[in-house]
Amino acid sequence: MLSAYGNGKLFGEPYGQSPVRVVFLHGWGRRGHDFADAADQLSLEGIGSVAFDLPGFGSSPLPTVAGGARHYADLLLPALGELGAGPFVFVGHSFGGRIAVVLASRHPELVKSLVLSGVPLLRKQTTSKSPFVYRLLRSLNKSHLVSDTTMERARQRYGSTDYKNASGILRDVLVATVNESYEDELATLNAPVVMVWGSNDMDVPIATAQRAASLLAGNHSLRVVNGIGHLLPSQAPKELVVSVKEALQ
Repeated sequence: MLSAYGNGKLFGEPYGQSPVRVVFLHGWGRRGHDFADAADQLSLEGIGSVAFDLPGFGSSPLPTVAGGARHYADLLLPALGELGAGPFVFVGHSFGGRIAVVLASRHPELVKSLVLSGVPLLRKQTTSKSPFVYRLLRSLNKSHLVSDTTMERARQRYGSTDYKNASGILRDVLVATVNESYEDELATLNAPVVMVWGSNDMDVPIATAQRAASLLAGNHSLRVVNGIGHLLPSQAPKELVVSVKEALQ
C-alpha cells in the first residue's frame, strides 16, 4: 500500500518492518513497483525498505519546477528525513541512479552505500549531431519563422523514445537530465558503490559503467548479469537482492 511522504509531494511503497534500511529509486518512465519482487525478498529476511515513485511518475505529482537529477535529489530530501536516522543503502536504476549518486555526493551522512544498475552517469561519447533538417527547424522556430506545431512534429520524428513520450514539464526535466554528467559527483563519493549490470543492456552499455567506475576512488565493484537487458530490477530481482545484501554488510 502506498504511503505519502514529504507533505504529500512524494508517494512510495514501504516493505517489511522498520527501520528502513534500503531506498529504491526507479528509472525514467518507470515507477517504484519495479522493485517489488526484490523488496519482498528483502523483507522476508527482515530488511525494511521503501520504493518511491519519483515526482511526475507513478502516483507522485509533477514537480513544480523543471530540473535534472540534481534538482530531484533536493526534492527527495524532505521524504528521506521522514524515514529515520539512516544511513541508507540507495538502489538506483537508470534515472534513479543519477539521483542516488548526487545524494551520496552532497549528503554523505544519508548514504551507507550505493547499488547502481543501468545508470547513464556520463554523457555518451559521440560526435554525431542532430539531423540538419531538425537543427534548421529548431533555429527557425526560435526566430518564430516556423510554428510550434511544426516543431512538435519534428520532435516526434527525430526525438528519442523518451522524448517523444514526455510532455510538458517532464519533457523539460528530461532535457535537463540528459545534459547532465556526473564526473564531479563520482570523484567525491566516499560511500561504497556496487554496480550490477545486464550484459544485454543496450540503453546503457557495460562500457558506460566501466567508464564511471574508473572515476571512483573509493571501494567499488561491477558485476555483470548474463542475458539481462536494461530493466534488471524487474528482470532479475534475485540478482539485485544479492547486490543489495552485499551493500548492507
